[in-house]
Amino acid sequence: MPVTDDAYLKACLARLLNTPSPSGYTDAVTRVCCEELNALGAPFEITRRGAIRARLQGGRRKPARAIVSHLDTLGAQIKFIKDNGRMEVVPIGHWSSRFAEGARCTVFTAEHGAFRGSILPLKASGHTFSKEVDSQPVSWAQVELRPDVVAANRADLEAIGFNIGDIVAVDPQPEFLDNGFIVSRHLDDKAGVAAMLAAIKAIMEGDETLAVDTYFLFTITEEIGHGASSILSPDIASMVTIDNGTTAPGQNSREFGVTISMADQTGPFDFHLTQKLLRLCREQGIEHQRDVFRYYRSDSASAIEAGADVRTALVTFGIDASHGYERVHIHALHSVARLIRAYALSRVEITRDSHDLSDLSGFTTLPMEPAQEAEWDGRDDPPPRPSGPTETAGRT
Repeated sequence: MPVTDDAYLKACLARLLNTPSPSGYTDAVTRVCCEELNALGAPFEITRRGAIRARLQGGRRKPARAIVSHLDTLGAQIKFIKDNGRMEVVPIGHWSSRFAEGARCTVFTAEHGAFRGSILPLKASGHTFSKEVDSQPVSWAQVELRPDVVAANRADLEAIGFNIGDIVAVDPQPEFLDNGFIVSRHLDDKAGVAAMLAAIKAIMEGDETLAVDTYFLFTITEEIGHGASSILSPDIASMVTIDNGTTAPGQNSREFGVTISMADQTGPFDFHLTQKLLRLCREQGIEHQRDVFRYYRSDSASAIEAGADVRTALVTFGIDASHGYERVHIHALHSVARLIRAYALSRVEITRDSHDLSDLSGFTTLPMEPAQEAEWDGRDDPPPRPSGPTETAGRT
């Protein structure tokens, strides 16, 4: 059985991370992803704006499956050109300005190319402002972009070619450590893209026949809420989103294994599809855990809100400090790639999903009966609880 190529996964991730792609400026990363798909022999097509739909042919056309991740990242945009030779910025996507403070970045101008710079607090020097550097508020109104050009005022910046609306890409600063940890900005969701490409590689090298047509989708506007709103084809009946989980107090996500989300702020994911993914983890010995995200949405939400009648689920890799200085372990990405492959190769269980509309024949059922427990015999000690399968398996 083909195994997940971790060296390939990390090489893909490094290439993706080093290709700037804030939402609204994704042409370059679309080309990079298409080059990887070409090299793997996976046929694809791209939308007008650059989202990618790759299709691996299965034994049947319907009910097709989709697996989706997003190529776009957080970033910023020039809001105003200031008289002090610096620029006000606003965020692209939802992230705190505290993670922008001190960041190195690139400003992309429409006609004069790219310029380097830094995002700094308005009071950036302790030698000048003393304790005020610690007491100033945290907000996007409290930072400014210092371009690395000779410019004393607004006129100088405009003469160089800067304009309101220019896109700002924040440096990822990736580090791949020998102990398996990967530290970088924008692991959300370039790590998910790399895991999908590694899964495609394992499938193609195995020369295995998929049960049904399986689409691998790469969206370009997830961070601003649009995501998979216009990339699905009518044949697709179920969609598994690959994105980051959040390792933090009160969350059950981990930087190891797969974290399967049971719900996010838009509500529960499809019961049957989610349970299938959990079962595949148990059958394949993939370490896993469950989580619920209260302040989180993904490509699944954008597809449902756009009116797609598809089952959705969310498979995540746990990262620490999401939307900040992120960290993940290669074990999580390896595990996600294994689950993607297992899902793509699994048999179709709800054949009725081939039809947009049908009668009750073949319609799904949910467990509704009361749980069966041992009858108490009147002793002081209560009856033992039934034991169930453990949620994690040994690491591979």
